[in-house]
Amino acid sequence: MIRKVVFGVGGLALLGTLVFGTGLYSYVRTSCGYMKRAVHDTVPVEFQIDRARQMVKDIMPEVERNMRLIAREEVEVRRLEERIGRLEDRLAKDRGNILRLKTDLADGGDVFHYAGRSYTTDQVKADLTARFKRFQTADATLQSLEKMHAARQRSLDAARQKLEGMLAAKRQLEVEVENLEARRQMIAAAETTSEFQFDDSHLGRVKELIADLDARLDVADKMVQAETNFHDEIPLDEPSEANIVEQVSQYFGEPNDQELAVVK
Repeated sequence: MIRKVVFGVGGLALLGTLVFGTGLYSYVRTSCGYMKRAVHDTVPVEFQIDRARQMVKDIMPEVERNMRLIAREEVEVRRLEERIGRLEDRLAKDRGNILRLKTDLADGGDVFHYAGRSYTTDQVKADLTARFKRFQTADATLQSLEKMHAARQRSLDAARQKLEGMLAAKRQLEVEVENLEARRQMIAAAETTSEFQFDDSHLGRVKELIADLDARLDVADKMVQAETNFHDEIPLDEPSEANIVEQVSQYFGEPNDQELAVVK
């Protein structure tokens, strides 16, 4: 539904641009942004936290793929190291044989004896020349393998560091998500215990009912007093015609005419 709304607004923006120019397009584009923010704000925070937690878990497949690549590269590097080791052993042996033939030729002589057989000087020189060329080729190969090993080892170390960084970032994201969840729970607990309640809450409705009942009782009490104090019965007693002088004397505590006569 949201996608339909967004597409509808997008189509309206395009139509407005073609018909009314950039003014309407700016208006529609602003409205589209407002709608997106409004939709985003309506999504519950709890749902967004669960979504973030799931996204953190979804990092693991990529981590596992990188771990397999690193494991495969470690195997290849180990095989390369074994190959370099075997080549180094062979070159060390070939180097000893070459130096032995070279020493024998430098000492002079017409016949040379090796392993129960005899060889001429030309045969020994030819064998030494062939051995030396093979040694040079093998030595160049060894140097290339060592450079290859160094490069692959650096790449492997970088991949390991990257993997460790991904795992550390994943653990940090997990901690941050849990912190968000803890904050959400604290805010939810504070909202339930707060003395300020929304008017449309159950507590607000109860307070409103009690206040209404109190006002109604006040009105009823006023009505009872009005019925007691105000009536339409015919007065039977004559109005008092007391002398104003006597009323003033009584108010201020002075003796009236009768009391003065008794005193006299």
